[in-house]
Amino acid sequence: MTRIDNPIVEFSKEDARRLHHSHDDALVVSIRAGDYNMHQVLVDNRSSADILYYPAFQQMGIGKERLVPTNAPLIGFGGTRVYPLGAVTLFVTVGDYPQQITKDVAFLVVDWSFDYNAILGRPTLNS
Repeated sequence: MTRIDNPIVEFSKEDARRLHHSHDDALVVSIRAGDYNMHQVLVDNRSSADILYYPAFQQMGIGKERLVPTNAPLIGFGGTRVYPLGAVTLFVTVGDYPQQITKDVAFLVVDWSFDYNAILGRPTLNS
């Protein structure tokens, strides 16, 4: 069997063309981020940023000194501007051995309340 080193999972509009169900359910996964198993991670193809919510950041035991300052606001949280507390880069593993991928992901840490612990945007999974 051929081993795929860098699998990409994507679905196009063409893939959904013959479906008779009107689904718009979110894709929610579990990942390994750093040394932490994180559940409730939203995969959002429309997001251009990878977001880590501050409560999850705190639970991971990462010190604030690891945050790299950033001053670019995020827009889209209910139409308001949110300024990240900073950015942190973590090794992220998605999938189970042998079908897994590990990458460095630069998360913007946001002090905002949300139903998910993190958001993985489109560039994370495809690049």
